[in-house]
Amino acid sequence: QVQLVESGGGLVQAGGSLRLSCVASGSIFIINSINYMGWYRQAPGKQRELVAADSSDGSTNYAESVKGRFTMSRDNAKNTIYLQMNSLKPEDTAVYYCNAVANFLGSYWGQGTQVTVSS
Repeated sequence: QVQLVESGGGLVQAGGSLRLSCVASGSIFIINSINYMGWYRQAPGKQRELVAADSSDGSTNYAESVKGRFTMSRDNAKNTIYLQMNSLKPEDTAVYYCNAVANFLGSYWGQGTQVTVSS
């Protein structure tokens, strides 16, 4: 099994920045088999949506609403991915989740971290 733990959420004013982290731990075999990671978010009363995620060509896909403001990065040595969020808007308020997929070995989700942007 793999555990994903997100951190870095909080309350920030509009225009501010936050950096989220997602650390993977557990089975080294599964962690080394992960071939997809991404960030998703879910606002109250809405469906979970993709924010940023690995693309098949090695680039990163971003939701239109966050392009130019959010950046996903990774530190493979630390089994960690990050989401740098700049120029935050009230509509970015949501619980942010980390997702990792290892082919034939499962899809894993973190518990989420709350991001609240005040106007």
